[in-house]
Formats: sequence, structure tokens, C-alpha cells
Amino acid sequence: MTKTNIVSFSYYHDQKNKLQELADEITHSSKYLEDRYQIAALLESMGWTDDLAYKTFGVEDVFALAAEVWELIQQRVAVSPYSPQEKGQAWHMFLELLKSFLRGMIFALPMSISVLAMITLKFSLWSYEYFTLELATSIAIGTILSFITVGGFTQAIARRGFFYLYQGYYNMGRQITFFFIRWGYIFCIAMCCFIYLFNFVFNIYPQNMFVYIALYFFFLNSIWLSVTVMYILRRELTFTGLIIAGIGLVYILKTWVGLDIIRSQLFAIFLVSGIGMALSLYYFKHEEKKGERGIAPKLPRVSYTVYAVLPYFAYGFLYFLFLYIDRVVAWSTNQEYMPYFIWFRGDYELGLDYALLVLIIPLGFSEVLLNKFMLDIEVFQKRFWAFETDKMNQTFLTKYYRILFVIITISVVSAIVTIFFLLYLNQRYYEVAGKYLITGHVTYFTLFVSCIGYVILAIGLMNAVILFALSQPHFINRVLILAILANMGIGFVLSRWVHYSWAVFGLLAGSILFSVLSTKQVRNIIVKLDYYLYAAS
Repeated sequence: MTKTNIVSFSYYHDQKNKLQELADEITHSSKYLEDRYQIAALLESMGWTDDLAYKTFGVEDVFALAAEVWELIQQRVAVSPYSPQEKGQAWHMFLELLKSFLRGMIFALPMSISVLAMITLKFSLWSYEYFTLELATSIAIGTILSFITVGGFTQAIARRGFFYLYQGYYNMGRQITFFFIRWGYIFCIAMCCFIYLFNFVFNIYPQNMFVYIALYFFFLNSIWLSVTVMYILRRELTFTGLIIAGIGLVYILKTWVGLDIIRSQLFAIFLVSGIGMALSLYYFKHEEKKGERGIAPKLPRVSYTVYAVLPYFAYGFLYFLFLYIDRVVAWSTNQEYMPYFIWFRGDYELGLDYALLVLIIPLGFSEVLLNKFMLDIEVFQKRFWAFETDKMNQTFLTKYYRILFVIITISVVSAIVTIFFLLYLNQRYYEVAGKYLITGHVTYFTLFVSCIGYVILAIGLMNAVILFALSQPHFINRVLILAILANMGIGFVLSRWVHYSWAVFGLLAGSILFSVLSTKQVRNIIVKLDYYLYAAS
């Protein structure tokens, strides 16, 4: 064999191996392939272009590459009967479900730590019990704006970044994640400029209040972006530790160094967000060193990426708008002293903050139940023949109803435990400090009503994740828009006719509408599950 023949054979062998790897990636991403055109669509979604296909494999375009992959897959097609789950896999499944539960709870851990810090220390990383009403109003507005504006970017990062990480493309995951982070910062700065100009023209708040709004808005945006990166990298405990360290730093700067609470918090938020971003970059680099799986294609066009994440971006914006619109309605009610258009009501906010503890346990169980549900869909659909689609759909509809019953039960129990825990803590606090932790009928009123609202909201959040898993986000966005209108409309009317605290009934009404309509949407999809599984694949 001549040297030329050896080189040609080596090149052919290398190309064949690359094609095998690409075929493995295609079959891993979609187990139900119809034809070469579906493969071409998958290749384009993975970032393959005509130029890249030619440089890598010497084929004319993506369609020619798809034809090669299709032929290779057809050569190794084999019928594999359904095999029951081995007993040895049961323990592995239990561990995976336990991880899912902890992952769901850990995601809510920073929120609960902030609430507990307010109960014990009277401050957290971005709140303080003894703020003046001017400062409390500024920080509350900055916090709400940060959630609403950054919500879309966090959903885009979670959706697209995790999509590449799941396939082992860590470099692409890092690129797309920091692409959205960069645009998140750009949008944040643009929002600050817009708010400044709006306030300058209409003079809604004095200049010193606007400065605090802008500072907390900007730095909290950075923290929420860091939280999302840690979440997709499965480093929630790291960020929880950063939150605890940040609260500890506020305590040190305020108590030992003697800085005022504003400077202490801003410095701690700046440090936590900066360290969070640095750690995110480090973790990505660390994962990349393990090696990418298969052939790492280029990122798809920006237009395609934007189109793909737009429904999830919309969900992030709409969800936080729904969660905070009742506060804006309550704080804009002109029944008492109102020097500005929006005026912070601490007693209303306190009840809602305490009620958030209700969601911790249901979030953990939701993660477990939904992972199990999707795993069942993947495994048990193999038990059914093609003509048994109605039977399969009805089977999974029954499973969904069981999950619905479990999550409702867990949420109700969580609400009862939370209320009794807060009442017990309130009494113990009185015995130790000589005053009550929770005072005033408004706080109690909003606490009880919002606890009911969050119990019902947990159902809607579970439905949203199911619809996301089946690649049907537009359904949940339609439902959310209706829920926001109900939240705002009912809350506005009741807060003006009765009392500002009755705006919480807007949250309750919106949660009911959100959960009822999303349940109906999920049911409609499951009765046609065979079609939607094919579409999602």
C-alpha cells in the first residue's frame, strides 16, 4: 500500500467515524425519525450550515449531509422489543428522584433564606425592616423592575443554555448563556436611561429616590442572572452559599464597620453578583476541560435563536408581571397618605413575603413528580402498539390526574404548616423580645389570602413545566395573559372600592384562572399525546 493510499484510507476512516458520531447525536436528540428532511431540520437547529457541511464532510450542502446520515441510520436499524425495567435500576431511579426533590427545594432556598433573615436579623441582602418609606418605596420599585425585566433573559438562558449543556456542548452553552447575559445587561442599562428620562420629564420621584431605584435595579439584575447560570450548571448550593455570605457581609459592614445599611447592602450585592458571574465562567471552563461530546457545530444564526426562545422569554416576563402586579395595584391606591404615585405598604408586602414559604415544599415535589411523569412517558409508551394510541393517552391522563391530586395535597399541607409555624414563631418572638413579629390585621389578611393563592398557583406552575417539556410554551403564555388581566382588573376594583389590601384577591383570582385554564390545556394535550410527542421529537 502506497503512502497516498494510507493517507486516503486514514482520511476515509476519520470521516466515517465523524459521520457515525453525528448519527449518534441525531438519534439521541430524536428517536423517531421520519426521513432525511427531518434530519436536515435537526442539523440546521444544531448549527450546521452548507459551508460547515462541505468543510467537514465534503458534501454539497446540509441536505446532502442529511442524506448521508439517513442512509447510515437505516443501515443499523433494528427492532428492539420492550424490556421491563430491571430490579437493579430501581435504586438508581430512587436516587435520581431524590436529587430532583432536592434540586426543586434548593432552587427556592435563596428565597427562603432571605425571608428567614428578615425574621431574625431584620434585614436581608436587599431589604430592611426599618427603612424609611421613601427608601422602601425606591428599593421595592427597583426590585420589582429587576424581576420583570430580567425574567425573560433568565428563561432564555435556562432553555437554550441547558439545551446545549444536556447534549455535552459546554462551549456552545457558555457562548449562548453569556450572549443572553450580555443583552440582559444592555437592556438593563437601556431601562435605567429610559426610567431616568421618564422621571426627568414627568418628575414622579425626586432625584435621590431615583438613584436608589436604579442602583438596586441594576445590581439585583446581575444577581438574578447569576442565579440562572448556577441553576443550569446544577450549582444551586454554591449560589445559596453566596447569598448567605452576602447577608453575613451586610451584618459585618453594618454592625462592626459602622456603614449605613444602604452602603452595606449595595457593596454586598455588588460583590455577590460579581463573584457569581466569575464562578459561572469558571464552572463553564471547568466543564469544557472534560471535553465536548462528538462534533461541536457552530451556534445557529441569531435570528433562529431569538425565534426559538421567544415564547420562553415571553413567559419569564409574563410570570413575574403576574407575580408582582397586585403589589403595584395595592401601593398605588390613594386611600391614605400618598405623596407619590406608588407608595410602599410594608404590612401588605410582609404578608406576601411570608406566604412565599408555602411554595418551597411543593416546588421540590413538583420536580420529582414531573421527572417521573416524563420518564414514564419515555419508557412506558413502548408497551403500546401504534393502533393503541387512545389507550396510551388515557393511561397517561390518569397518571396526570394522580400527580395533580398529589401536588394539591402537598401544597395544602405546606400552607397549613407554614401558617402554624409563623403563628408559633410570632408567639415565641413575643415571649423573647416583648413584641410580636407579625402585627396588624393587614399583614394577617394578606398572609392568609396569599397562602391560598400560592397553593393554587403551584398547580399552574406544574402545568407550565409539563407544557414546556412537550415544547408547547405558547399555550401557557395565553393563559398567563388572561391571568394577569384578572389579577390587575379584580385587584384594582376591590382595592379602590374596599381597601388597598384587597388587591391580594386579584392575585387569588389570577392564580385560580391560571391553574384552571392551564390544567385544561394540559388535559387537551395529553388526550392527543401521541401527536404532541411526535411534534416534540
